[in-house]
Amino acid sequence: MIWLFLIIAIAAAAPFVIEHYRPIMSDGRRGSARGQFVELSQGVTHFHLSGPVDGPLVVCVHGLTTPSIAWSYLTKGLTGLGFRVLIYDLYGRGFSDHTTALQDKGFFNQQLDDLLEHLEIDTAFHLFGYSMGGAVAAGYAATNPTRVRRLVLLASAGFSRPDTPLVRFIRTRGLAGKWLMLAAYPLQLRQGIKAEQAQHKVPQDISDAQTAELVFQGFIPAVLSSLRGILARPLEGEHMALRQAGIPILALWGADDEVVPASAMGQLAAWNRDATHEVIDDAGHGLPYTHAEAVLQHITAFLPDPTSVAKDT
Repeated sequence: MIWLFLIIAIAAAAPFVIEHYRPIMSDGRRGSARGQFVELSQGVTHFHLSGPVDGPLVVCVHGLTTPSIAWSYLTKGLTGLGFRVLIYDLYGRGFSDHTTALQDKGFFNQQLDDLLEHLEIDTAFHLFGYSMGGAVAAGYAATNPTRVRRLVLLASAGFSRPDTPLVRFIRTRGLAGKWLMLAAYPLQLRQGIKAEQAQHKVPQDISDAQTAELVFQGFIPAVLSSLRGILARPLEGEHMALRQAGIPILALWGADDEVVPASAMGQLAAWNRDATHEVIDDAGHGLPYTHAEAVLQHITAFLPDPTSVAKDT
């Protein structure tokens, strides 16, 4: 009987012990990263600013599990067109610090506000959000409507979708949910990465970056914190506020997306009938890196010409 209790105790402790002994993101591990680092109010943030210094600014917010490299293929096209592009790693992802705070709308708004203040950016900009980053971007734009010129959402989260029993347990069961997340999520994410790569020809550098996230302490808790924070509810109020503010919105959807189905556009259309929608054929969830060319075509048609002196109204 003692052996049985011992086995149960080891099984219960193992996910927490493994997480505790994962390496911490540090200055030494940041040495190979492109871009810059800044100590903000919630921790160190990794960012990269590229493109013409006098070009219209585009700020890009990545999703739940893929860090800012998710924007690398679109960034090349946008800077080539004349846009100034800011990408950054959300806390708990990429080369940014891993924090313990609840990752809700206010948390993500604070990181972006801090970064913009550091860069002395006080003019309005175009805001892009991918997957969970779409929820972050919508929340930021609803809170700061005068700062956002146009909003582009790619396979955006923030809409109602029934949870699986597993996700519901993880989201609502406190310490037990965290245990299950630490125990089950690494394998689940690896399987998802392999499946997406096989189905949609994900670039190898993207898959490598996604897998590398699992190495570091704090990534899985950050994902869990976002599930319990920014992703815990649909953003109906935020999108209705965006409509009232009159911010032009382009929503891009993958026809074959199984993470955020294109049917979510119906909810956005109900909340904001002024939003523009485009569906990209044969695309899954990885729109910005699997179908960058098609995405760029829609974005180019939606945004004002960056070389024009005319102001966007």
